[in-house]
Amino acid sequence: MRDRSPNEVGGFGITAPDDLLYVTEFFTVKQEVTCVTVKFDDEAVSKFFDEQVDLGRKPEQFARIWLHTHPGDSPEPSSTDDETFKRVFGNCQWAIMAIVARDDSTYARLSFNVGPGSQILIPTEVDYSRDFGPSDQECWDVEYEIDVKAVEWPNTPSQPQEKPVTTALAVPAPSNDFLGEFERMDPVQRQLFLDELADRPELWSGEEVFVL
Repeated sequence: MRDRSPNEVGGFGITAPDDLLYVTEFFTVKQEVTCVTVKFDDEAVSKFFDEQVDLGRKPEQFARIWLHTHPGDSPEPSSTDDETFKRVFGNCQWAIMAIVARDDSTYARLSFNVGPGSQILIPTEVDYSRDFGPSDQECWDVEYEIDVKAVEWPNTPSQPQEKPVTTALAVPAPSNDFLGEFERMDPVQRQLFLDELADRPELWSGEEVFVL
């Protein structure tokens, strides 16, 4: 999903019922993406949750790990990534924001939102010791074509437009070109972009491993 285009892709990690840090599947939902944003379709997210419940999975297996890609070589979250993570997952007892960059570098943060709350960075690895099925590139390609729609960025209308109310994720990523693109905007373009972002608005030891 990460390598299909120079855009971001987002989705949810599905975990084993007996090991909530062991991701066994990655599911996308319908979304609009650019090189610096991901916006999930609300109806698609609701449908995904319903389907997972029908499969007998609990929310902690499918709705606690937010995964997305960065098209640059930095997996570090942007300030908007942080704000989105807090806004969307802040009511969960715990949640993980995980990012995979183009150079295979990764970032994973485990957040606890009960009691005083705390956060901890956790390492990631691919666990080759466990059995897993063969790759299905054709199926992945179909999923990408169905769920991921690339849109132009930045979209800067000549006049400010009323922005729709949405709970979808809007996640700028710190790609190598983002800061340069932002600096090259004129003041009006820059303010429109910031306004859009504004409107979409350590309990475990360091030895714990989050497995991709």
